[in-house]
Amino acid sequence: MRLIALLCLGLAACASPAPQFFGADRHDITLSGIDFVVFHKEDRAEVIRLGYLSRSARAPVPALMVEAAERTTGCRVVPGSAVTGLPGDTGEVRLELDC
Repeated sequence: MRLIALLCLGLAACASPAPQFFGADRHDITLSGIDFVVFHKEDRAEVIRLGYLSRSARAPVPALMVEAAERTTGCRVVPGSAVTGLPGDTGEVRLELDC
C-alpha cells in the first residue's frame, strides 16, 4: 500500500509534454502557490499545472496559466488561442504566442 502511495505521489510531480512539444524548452514556475511547467517551442507553449486542486480552488488557474507562459517565454499569449484537451480543464492548456 505504501508503494502505491509513493508511486502516485511521484507521478503527480511529473510533467511530460505532448508529442508536438518534444524537444521544447522547459520552464518551471510557481504562481500564487500553484506549480506549473511550461514547454515552449517556437510560437507555441504548453502549460501543465502540477498537483491537486479542489474544484473551488481552480477558478484562477486559466489566468495563471497565461501568466506562466508569458513570464517564462517572454512572449505575449495570443488572446483566444487557449486549447485544452477537455473543455474547462485546468490541468493543461496549449497556447499560441506572439514573440
